[in-house]
Amino acid sequence: MTGQNHGLVLVVEDERAIAELVRTYLVRDGFSVIIESTGQAALATVRRHRPVALILDVVLPDMEGTEVCRRLRGEQNWTPVLFLTARDEEVDRLLGLELGADDYVTKPFSPRELVARVRAVLRRASGAVAEEIRRVGPVTADVPRRRVSVEDGPVELTATEFDLLTHLMERPGRVCTRSDLLAAVWGHRSDAGTRTVDVHIAQLRAKLGRGAGVIRTVRGVGYSVEE
Repeated sequence: MTGQNHGLVLVVEDERAIAELVRTYLVRDGFSVIIESTGQAALATVRRHRPVALILDVVLPDMEGTEVCRRLRGEQNWTPVLFLTARDEEVDRLLGLELGADDYVTKPFSPRELVARVRAVLRRASGAVAEEIRRVGPVTADVPRRRVSVEDGPVELTATEFDLLTHLMERPGRVCTRSDLLAAVWGHRSDAGTRTVDVHIAQLRAKLGRGAGVIRTVRGVGYSVEE
């Protein structure tokens, strides 16, 4: 266990043995942990304790974990969410991403990999990036503050959506393939699949509204950001 506390992680899992296993590995890595077993308890704990991240089981006794995520995002709460579930269908993974989840792990899983993914999500959220402002058309990204606006109106993005947008904005006019974007934004998540990129791009366009036009689709290749 490290001497530094990396913050509080909320684990929402109704299988106690799994929850305790996840807690053990997170604590070894320097995190504090609260465990909840229902969606309602999870929502109350997020509002009360402000965790740095959620590990959220999809199947809970009182509601789907996807509904917990939907409610949080509806409250403009962008705490990083990592779904944990036995489901491995693409439609389930994409549903989680469309709701604003930052990552997705299927059971059985490696506890060490799970912790690594939590840390990766938090690195994206913390924004260890160069201090500068990027502008393309009506879209402005304040990189050090991790804020995005369209025509001076703020836009709320998840950590992954922000990294995807700024990666493209750093390369105006350059076409980035889906594989390039997976490697740059998701890193170790080579299993995420190129459809993951398409889902996040669709979410970005929806949130950018009048600024959505800066993201151009290059059919069969990938995406670029242009005036």
